[in-house]
Amino acid sequence: MVYLKQQRPEKVTVPAFRTSKERGERLVCLTAYDYPTARIVDEAGTDLILVGDSLGNVVLGYDSTVPVTLDEMVSHTRAVRRGVERALLVADMPYGSYHTGADDAVRAALRLIKEGGAEAVKLEGGKVRAELIRRLVAEEIPVMGHIGLTPQSLHKLGGYRLQGKTTEAARALVEDAHALEAAGVFALVLEVVPREIAKLVTESVKIPTIGIGAGAGCDAQVLVFHDLVGLSFSRTRPRFVRQYANLREAMTEAISRYADDVRSGEYPSEAESYPLPAETAAELNTSPSGDGAVSDAEVERS
Repeated sequence: MVYLKQQRPEKVTVPAFRTSKERGERLVCLTAYDYPTARIVDEAGTDLILVGDSLGNVVLGYDSTVPVTLDEMVSHTRAVRRGVERALLVADMPYGSYHTGADDAVRAALRLIKEGGAEAVKLEGGKVRAELIRRLVAEEIPVMGHIGLTPQSLHKLGGYRLQGKTTEAARALVEDAHALEAAGVFALVLEVVPREIAKLVTESVKIPTIGIGAGAGCDAQVLVFHDLVGLSFSRTRPRFVRQYANLREAMTEAISRYADDVRSGEYPSEAESYPLPAETAAELNTSPSGDGAVSDAEVERS
């Protein structure tokens, strides 16, 4: 952790992220949805933190990202902002926040930046979003693109499936990437596409690509934090997820041990309790009650 921060102590900005490809840097991206997680992810040396609408699945208990509201995104982005110092902070524009016109999209993006503290926004879709992206960029709002599997299109796609499998679909992905680059996105997420197509897209654009289920040929990689540390409750684990820890198991064990100690009377011990000052105890011992009992109101919490 310290080593990473010593190696890359500078603040990651949108221009720096955009030009990372020219420097041959492979950048690390993760999601975060709250203050403590954001602090841990940032202090570990992560280059970009995404407040993804995946919070709907892993934090809010929704069955997809579709129900996530703009208010929820703003609230979680604001919490993450308090824990981030170095990483570039990007917030997802949730489903419905950019589908009703450019003016509504600008207002939604401005809320994520002005109220939430994001430094850029991400939205899903290919060349059909190009004009919208141009408008956002013209309003000085940095935009990250997202093509391939777009979870907000769940109902249109009929589920979470590998994209770009056919020649026609692969060519469409390349066209989408070029269209979004021309529209002004500073980076592009490629989700769940064949590694060969992701590599082709990466080599054909000047902006960095960020892979998630898109192979090693992308310029950067992103994972959902909860998948990385084993806190996901999904019934199945996507092929691209590598779990580096099992915090769910560790947390369950800790809670079970705590419960056992409470039920057996082992917790709290005298060392984990606050003693009454000797002078007060002496006075209470001479009180009429004679039992030395002290009510909560009589003891100031330290």
